[in-house]
Amino acid sequence: MSDIEKVKQLREATGAGFKDCNLAIKESGGDLDKAVEILRVKGISKASKKMSRDAKEGVIATSGDENKISVIEINCETDFVAKNDDFVSFAKELSELNNQNSSDLEKLNKSKMANGETVEDSLVALIAKMGEKITLGKAKTFSQPGSKNFNYLHTVVKDNLSKLSVITSLETSNDSEDVKAFGKQLSMHIAASNPLALSSDLIDKDLLQKEQDLVAEELKNSGKPEDIAQKISLGKMNKFKEENALLTQAWVMEPKKKVQDIIKELNIPDLKINNFLRIKIGE
Repeated sequence: MSDIEKVKQLREATGAGFKDCNLAIKESGGDLDKAVEILRVKGISKASKKMSRDAKEGVIATSGDENKISVIEINCETDFVAKNDDFVSFAKELSELNNQNSSDLEKLNKSKMANGETVEDSLVALIAKMGEKITLGKAKTFSQPGSKNFNYLHTVVKDNLSKLSVITSLETSNDSEDVKAFGKQLSMHIAASNPLALSSDLIDKDLLQKEQDLVAEELKNSGKPEDIAQKISLGKMNKFKEENALLTQAWVMEPKKKVQDIIKELNIPDLKINNFLRIKIGE
C-alpha cells in the first residue's frame, strides 16, 4: 500500500486532516496502527490547549420516555459546530447513553460508543477534528416509580437536540389525556416563565438575600419613613417569591390563573408536581 493510500485510509479512520495524517504516516514509518495512536496523542495535546477557551454554544440533548427521561448539555464554542453533522451524531448517541447511565457522568465517560471507543476518547477525537473546545455540562435524569415524565424542546437543532429543554415529573396514578396535556403545557410554561423553584419556601436563600439587598439599596435613598420602606420591601419580596415559584406563577395559557389553580381545576386528588428542570445553552 502506498503512503498516499495509507493517508487516505487514516483520514477515513480518524477524520483528521490530510496534513496531520501525512505527518503521522511518516512519523510511524508507515505503520497505520502507530499512526492512529500518534494522532490520538496529538489530539489530546490539541484538546488540552482548547480547554481554556469559552464554550457557550452547543445543544441540550433529551432522551427517554414517560417512565425515565434524561437531559445533558453538550457545549462548544460556535453555533456552526453545534450544527455540524459529526457533532450532531455524537450528541445524539451520547444522549441515549446518558439516559442509560442515569446521568452519572463518571459512568458515561467510560461507556463505549458505536465506534468502539469510550465517550471520553471519542470526545477528545471530536475536539481535535472540530478544532473547538467541547465539554459536557449539566446532566439530569428523572425516573421515579409512580411518576410520569414530560418534556418540551425549544429552538430545535435536530430531532432531540435543542437550545432549551424542559423536563417535568408529575406524580399521579391517573393516565388520562388531561394529565398528558397538562404535563406538556406545564413544560411549555416552565420554558417561558423560568421558575426558580416549585414553591416560594424552596427558593435558594442566597438568591433571596441578593434580591433583598437590591430592594434595600433601591429604598435607601428614597426618603421614605423607615416603617413605610419596610412595608414596601416586604411587598416587593413577596411579589418576587410569587413570580418565581412555579405554583404561584401566572399560568402562561391563562394569566389570570396561577399554576396551582390549574392543578386544582383538574380535580385529580393524587396529582402533584414532583420535579422540573429547565436547561438553556449559555446560561
